[in-house]
Amino acid sequence: MTSPDLNGSPAGNPAPSVSFEARRLTGLSVPIMVSLAAATLIGVVDTLMIAPLGTEPLAAASITTSVLIIFYAGLYGLITVVGVLAAHAYGAKDRRDLSLKLRAGIIMSVIGGVIGAGLMLAVLPTLPLLGQPEEVIAIAGPYWVAMSALLIPFTTFYAIKGVYEAVERAWIGVAFAFAAVVINVPANWILIHEVGLGLFGAGLASLLSQTLSLVLALAYWRLSPTMAICRDTFRRVRVADIKEQVREGLPLAIGYTGEGAAFAVAGLMIGWFGAAALAANQIVNSITAVTYMVPLGMASAASILIGQAIGEGSGARVRRIGITAIGLVVGWMLAVTILLLVFRDAISNALTDNPEVAALASLMFLIFALLQIADGVQATALGGLRGMLDNRWPVAVTLAVYWLLALPLAYAFSGPLGFGPIGIWIGYGAGLLLAAAALVARFVVKTR
Repeated sequence: MTSPDLNGSPAGNPAPSVSFEARRLTGLSVPIMVSLAAATLIGVVDTLMIAPLGTEPLAAASITTSVLIIFYAGLYGLITVVGVLAAHAYGAKDRRDLSLKLRAGIIMSVIGGVIGAGLMLAVLPTLPLLGQPEEVIAIAGPYWVAMSALLIPFTTFYAIKGVYEAVERAWIGVAFAFAAVVINVPANWILIHEVGLGLFGAGLASLLSQTLSLVLALAYWRLSPTMAICRDTFRRVRVADIKEQVREGLPLAIGYTGEGAAFAVAGLMIGWFGAAALAANQIVNSITAVTYMVPLGMASAASILIGQAIGEGSGARVRRIGITAIGLVVGWMLAVTILLLVFRDAISNALTDNPEVAALASLMFLIFALLQIADGVQATALGGLRGMLDNRWPVAVTLAVYWLLALPLAYAFSGPLGFGPIGIWIGYGAGLLLAAAALVARFVVKTR
């Protein structure tokens, strides 16, 4: 029998089978998607506990989330390069470089989180200019501030978690991510209802829970014997080391920000149709964000395994990993599409007792269900390209698609063509379809 190498591939087998790659992708993507779902569940918990406060607080949470997505997306794009570079070092069995990538990544993520929080705070005074309901803006401020501050522990935690995944300690990140969910539930109840902080209490609970997960991740890195491979301090982090990560991560940050901003603009356009439409949008986004964790997890797994393959010199595996990942995601998103089509009315009525909000949410679930496969494919193809450090061309294409096609169509369908709030997501879906096709084509060409 052959023994596995450091990264789990059978020794002497330069191009493992599709089934082998599928098992590795599944084994790595499951903990990644579970931990990402944990982050999203914090938002779901907030939605469930804010909903009894009324339509206006739920709408305020929707506006905050719509803008927060921009910063989540951009910062997540920036820090994903930390895990990819760590995967390259791990595949090459370079312990010193692995430690350096983690330490430089932590510094970069803290700086990025602080900048992101500051920029989101600067957006708050502009909400009246964006046509949002006055009664909603009047109560959004404290919650907005708390969710802005959350960007700092969020960014740093997910940078560290990316390295855990690169060195095959992914379930550790899951444990710490779910620690945040566990603390968020009682913290929400206490701060919202017992202390009486209402909407602001939900924001404080999310901030406290995300900070807890960061503290645990830092402690494990510094103290656990299994993370000794990431604690080599032979060379201090230099400005050049941080610049290297920024240089590779910045295109991704721009691309993710552009996509997140387009999604946020679509969410803000929902506000033109009133508080009920905003509340319905919040319900739909809370649920579909959880199902979207599967393609996000698969994309991260593909980028890490492709990075490891490149680091160990197994270039023949790259295309097989990417295509296998896309196939797995198509199967999952097809199942999600069917479930959303069948249960959209039941889900909508379970999450609100307002008939108008429930009816709008049900229609939005219908549109989102039909977009699931395209959304999953474009995310996974982008992850494969990220593992190859091919970032600039995909970023340019996705920015063009979302801003020059998706948003104009969203406006046209919702207004001039008379489809109302659901027309926004019909137009946006056209952009998803084109982005998915372009990114898959790029991956096929790059791995030919």
